[in-house]
Order: sequence, then structure tokens, then C-alpha cells
Amino acid sequence: MSFAASPFVLRTGAARSPVILHVPHSARGIPADVRAGIVLDDAALERELDHIVDAHTAELAERAAGLSAVTPWRFVNRLSRLVVDPERFPDEREEMLAVGMGAVYTRTTDRKVLRPADTDPEPLLARYFRPYARAMTEAVAERLAAAGRAVIVDVHSYPSAALPYELHGDGPRPPVCLGTDAFHTPPELLAAARKAFGETGVDSPFSGTYVPLAFYGRDPRVSALMVEIRRDTYMTEPGGPAGPGLERLASALAALVDAVSG
Repeated sequence: MSFAASPFVLRTGAARSPVILHVPHSARGIPADVRAGIVLDDAALERELDHIVDAHTAELAERAAGLSAVTPWRFVNRLSRLVVDPERFPDEREEMLAVGMGAVYTRTTDRKVLRPADTDPEPLLARYFRPYARAMTEAVAERLAAAGRAVIVDVHSYPSAALPYELHGDGPRPPVCLGTDAFHTPPELLAAARKAFGETGVDSPFSGTYVPLAFYGRDPRVSALMVEIRRDTYMTEPGGPAGPGLERLASALAALVDAVSG
């Protein structure tokens, strides 16, 4: 794969589907010139990727799309979040700046140096973050035009034990954490997710959900929910293979897609 040519991809769904499965953190790829700015040696970088990557979530979204009665669209990041994290605010609004994990990370999951603290984030923001944001904005606008609404389901995973970078790691860690937004997560979307996944919690250990800034807090036709799946329910931690839980979760995600597609 050419990172420069395709850092992200939009997989086509049904023309009438309002649903976009957004998979921002599933990849491990880092272009060579970006790798040069990371201070970790190769072994340490692989360990960091094991902890930070939402492993197998792209496969989970793909399987769920195949099981859905109305095929959702899928927007998939093909680069590691260590290149840029497309879900962070690109400015001082981002609370993860406190631990060196804004849109361009300078610290690792155990709060060690990833990049020098004086790294200028602008080149990476210009090259990767803003094009991603524009493309996701366009994908949502297309769903609004075609279906009259858009439903973003943000597909993530998280470790069974809190990592040092987590700002809110002391709370419950349910099998599925549902992240919500007061403006963009209507009660019926949350209820559909609870029914689809069964044992869930809300906004712990992670809260919020991703909406492109052009619509954020402005357009109620855009609804969104973050689905954070605890990794021990479907894979070997950290960074290991997927297990049989992946198929069960794909069926649950497909049930959510079907519930909100009508």
C-alpha cells in the first residue's frame, strides 16, 4: 500500500444508508519519513503499537457491514494514530494535550517520550489530519444529501486494564463502553446500542464521540455514538490475534446498524 496515495478509504455502502462506521485507530502503518521523527527504537515502537492500536476493529466493521440488511458505509483510517489522531481536537480544546496526546502525539501510553516535546505538529496536521477531516466531512454531507440524516458509529477498542495515559481510567470498564455526546447522541441511538450489545456501560472509561467539526454542535441531523469494545472480549492482549468473540461482536454491531438504518 502507498501511504501517500491512500491514508484513508471510504468503503461504499447502500445508497440509502445513513450509517457510517468510522474506524480511526485500527492500523499500524507509519510512513518512513514520519517514523524518522519518532524516538522509540523498533522494538519499543512495536510494543507501543500493540497497546495503542484498536486491533481488528477494521475487520469487525467489515464483517458487520456484510451481515447488515442495509450495508453501511465505512470510513477507515489506514495509518496509525501515531501519525496523527484524526479524532482529537487540533487545538487547545483537546484535553489529551495534558498527557502529550493531542492530534500529534509526543508521549506514549506509558507517558514516555514518543517525539521531542518541541515537535512542530503543523506539517503532520497539514499532510494528514486536515485531508482526513475534509474527507470525513464530505462523507457525512453525502449521507445527509442521500438519506436526510447521518449516523456515525465510531468503532474502537480499549484494554482491559487501564494504561498510564488514561485520564479517566479509574471508573468501570464494561465489555462495551458507549461514548455519547449531549447534542449528537439521541436516546434512541443509545437504546439501540444497549439492546444490540447487551452488557454495556456509558462514558466510562472513555466518553464522547466523533463528529466532523463542520457539523459538531450545529446539525442535529448528524447523530453519533462511540462503541468502545474491551479487548479481552475478542482478542489476546496486547496486540494478539482475534478470537471467536469477534464474530459475536460483528453480529451485535450489524444489529445496531440495522436498528438505526430504517
